[in-house]
Amino acid sequence: MQQVVISGSGLWTPKHSISNEELINSYNDYADYYNEQNKTQIDSGQLSAKPHSSAEFVEKASGIKSRYIFEKKGVLDIHRMRPLLPCRADNELSQQAEIGLEAAQKALASANKTAADIDAIIVACAYTQRSYPAIAIEIQEALGVKGFGFDMLVACSAATFGMHRAYEMVAAGTARAVLVINPELVSPQIDYTDRDSHFIFGDVATAVVLESAETVSSEHAYNILSTRAMTQYSNNIRSNFGYITHATDEDPYGPDKLFHQEGRKVFKEVCPLAAQHITEHLAAHELVPQDLRRWWLHQANINMNTLISKRLLGREATADEAPVVLDTYANTASAGSVIAFNLHNHDLQRGDYGILCSFGAGYSIGSLLVQKR
Repeated sequence: MQQVVISGSGLWTPKHSISNEELINSYNDYADYYNEQNKTQIDSGQLSAKPHSSAEFVEKASGIKSRYIFEKKGVLDIHRMRPLLPCRADNELSQQAEIGLEAAQKALASANKTAADIDAIIVACAYTQRSYPAIAIEIQEALGVKGFGFDMLVACSAATFGMHRAYEMVAAGTARAVLVINPELVSPQIDYTDRDSHFIFGDVATAVVLESAETVSSEHAYNILSTRAMTQYSNNIRSNFGYITHATDEDPYGPDKLFHQEGRKVFKEVCPLAAQHITEHLAAHELVPQDLRRWWLHQANINMNTLISKRLLGREATADEAPVVLDTYANTASAGSVIAFNLHNHDLQRGDYGILCSFGAGYSIGSLLVQKR
């Protein structure tokens, strides 16, 4: 079996950002407007009043201070509370392909590769903006890549699961090099009127190149020692958006069709699962957490990552051991661990071990144990 390597990565960051203060001021103004408009029903007990929030609450609950967003217009308008994205014609590049293409080009440059070197493209993310044709095939066309492409959705574990599929293709010799792209355009799926979830997500796009060790020519590359994945069904993180609502006559954009979760249950259940997953992955190589030079963890919530590191190390991981990017990027669905990898891998020395690990809806957990070449 061929040795498979991560030979390059790319990160596209939107030009717009929203601070906690901006977001909370808008939400609180909306809450006042909603409560006034629905005063009669609220007073009679038919509806619950919208509570206020604070920037301090958001940072304490999540570690998030700001987030990047593909389109800021509309999000802070209390009469809209969602991005305003102009509709694009079928012959125009879609928004998601646009941001994925940006990250893909950066990853190719990082890996010292061209489109001619790539045999397959996987777009792996939490949401795609349409069912078909695949966003991956659209990006394939824009890049001029031969071969094939497909989309896969595994919520916040999509990036690692996508890399798993790429690893298997290269290891089997069915592809020379695979481009895995994570265009996380999640802002349209956020309920900006919900106090408990409106602050969680940001938009971004990441990409990585996986190839055989025999063809690597980049400055920074990582041997993939193994991959590991698990899923366990849970309703605690859910989005019911889909084409079935055309037949059920429900509101296709109702609160349950957007992202929603039972945050406390997720925290309680996912943290031990993730810690056990990482421990078992390392043990398969006769390694322990202390042997790792770097942890590139899913960037959902600082308190989750802190608890996971305490379970594994018996103490909090340092910022050098487990870099944090969610303070400025927020939760970027599957892209969080890849952002951390992209920004914090060049300082590792040959032989250093690292792990990329994601966890999210499903539940799903995916990891790649790597070693600097």
